Amino acid sequence: MGEVKIIVDKRERNLDILEGLSGSGILLSFAQLPVGDYILSDRMCVERKTVHDFESSIINARLFDQIERLNRTYRKPILLLEGDDSEFAMNPNVVLGAIISLYSDYNVQVIRSKDAAETVSMLARLAEREQNEKRLPRMLGSKRAFSNAQWQLLILSSIPGIGPALARALISHFRTIKNVVSAEPDALMEVEKVGAKKAEKIYEILNAEFSED
Repeated sequence: MGEVKIIVDKRERNLDILEGLSGSGILLSFAQLPVGDYILSDRMCVERKTVHDFESSIINARLFDQIERLNRTYRKPILLLEGDDSEFAMNPNVVLGAIISLYSDYNVQVIRSKDAAETVSMLARLAEREQNEKRLPRMLGSKRAFSNAQWQLLILSSIPGIGPALARALISHFRTIKNVVSAEPDALMEVEKVGAKKAEKIYEILNAEFSED
């Protein structure tokens, strides 16, 4: 086969990865990608996050927005999570829950790498494997404004214990996020798959006074 190619988001600033890929003989081209960081074929796109990036995107609720668009655009979406487990500051159960949700709710494969060098190796091998099958990288998708419904689902999906399906059930039942927030646990339990324990947790999160302690 010819030279392996990867399309890289032009906002990528990790020189170790860029120089590593180029030094491995990968032909890089740069564009402002609508989704993901590295396009490896017409069906595979990779979103790369360091442990710190991953945790930050969970906290500010950007993670599932990015992943939902990635899954909607490419048939083989991948999240490459770079860093050691010792770098996580979050509760391990929160991290594990997010990873499980990415796979079970969004069909996104999560691949771990310990550092930039291993990330380079994984990207190069994945691209080579895809392009051996004559699948060249192709930029798909476009940046589109989210509708109110999409934002509502995204906001509710960011609450621990609420995935995309339950978020849709809640907003369909209560019609507005304001109504979800105002609902007592007994009312929340009227939604299918919301038991007493989950209803209490949702109510607690939505009504607790903010504190960083």
